[in-house]
Amino acid sequence: MIKTKKVLLAALKVLLAAAAAAVAAFIVYFIYLLCAYHRLDDNIVLDISGFADIGTAETGTEYTVMTWNLGFGAYSSDFSFFMDGGVYSRARSADEVNSNISHCASLAAELAPDFLLLQEIDTDSDRSMHIDETEILAPYFDGYNSVFAQNYDSPYLFYPFSCPHGASRSGILTYSRFSATSSLRRSLPVETGLSRFLDLDRCYSVTRIPVSDGNELCLYNIHLSAYTTDGTIADEQLEMLVSDMVAEYNSGNYIVCGGDFNKDLPGNSAEIFGVPGGEFTWAQPIPDGIIPEALSLVACANAPSCRNADSPYVAGSSFVLTVDGFIVSDNVTVVSAAVIDDSFACSDHNPVAMTFILGD
Repeated sequence: MIKTKKVLLAALKVLLAAAAAAVAAFIVYFIYLLCAYHRLDDNIVLDISGFADIGTAETGTEYTVMTWNLGFGAYSSDFSFFMDGGVYSRARSADEVNSNISHCASLAAELAPDFLLLQEIDTDSDRSMHIDETEILAPYFDGYNSVFAQNYDSPYLFYPFSCPHGASRSGILTYSRFSATSSLRRSLPVETGLSRFLDLDRCYSVTRIPVSDGNELCLYNIHLSAYTTDGTIADEQLEMLVSDMVAEYNSGNYIVCGGDFNKDLPGNSAEIFGVPGGEFTWAQPIPDGIIPEALSLVACANAPSCRNADSPYVAGSSFVLTVDGFIVSDNVTVVSAAVIDDSFACSDHNPVAMTFILGD
């Protein structure tokens, strides 16, 4: 009996020591998160790469702009993501990252838009095997100007424990066939609670393209918040964005804004695409009154632009919706717009293209 008690006491001591070590490790990690978390400065002037002078945009001429969230190169059609209720926290291999980004780049280059707005482009992230995806994209868009705006540089997320998501450095990338005189990174409002460690930093970029009439095309590239607790932060981000765009419009400039809004842009995607989706509350319609009369939302419903990544994609049963699209000012005429249905072959998003004319 005495020997049994000694064994039990020894076992209890081991368990208590392990529990104390686990608590201490958690406290140290939490302190690390608090200390390592940072936001990039607002109003960062961005470098413009490529040709110094490749022409001026004209009024009365048709141009095409495409927006595409490349999902950091991880999302083959059978990939699921842990934050959406799926399995994986990282891309499954470096080969898969290269294959997915190359597939996206090849399709976009084949369609040859005048302007290309890309989101979730990793440059040095654990989740994408530390591959600089801008280097994969660059050869496909020789002859374009390019501007990269870092969206976030997150501390190491030690979850899931079996394969931590890790640290992420990612951004938004803008390509233009025309000369850009300047580009600016603007910091968007984000949540201030613990959820900021999941949603990370957020920004938009505005790149200025000279137009033949002496005004400018202000080309906005955006990726609004997704993993928020109540969705109001995305509304605040939109309010800041449209305030900036209206000021530019009032100065006589042209506004074309594209990207991942993380909002149900048609407003009733589940009904349009005939799939269940009541349990997915992360993408809500844009509230009435946020987009003022000087601006117009371009929301395509010919095909979905995004799938929920809780499981591999299955046409007809996976939850799909359109969260990617455009906002234009009233002095921009939209000729056509459509989601290009790539069946989510290389991303959890399909690209969206719009043809427009500067001048009302």
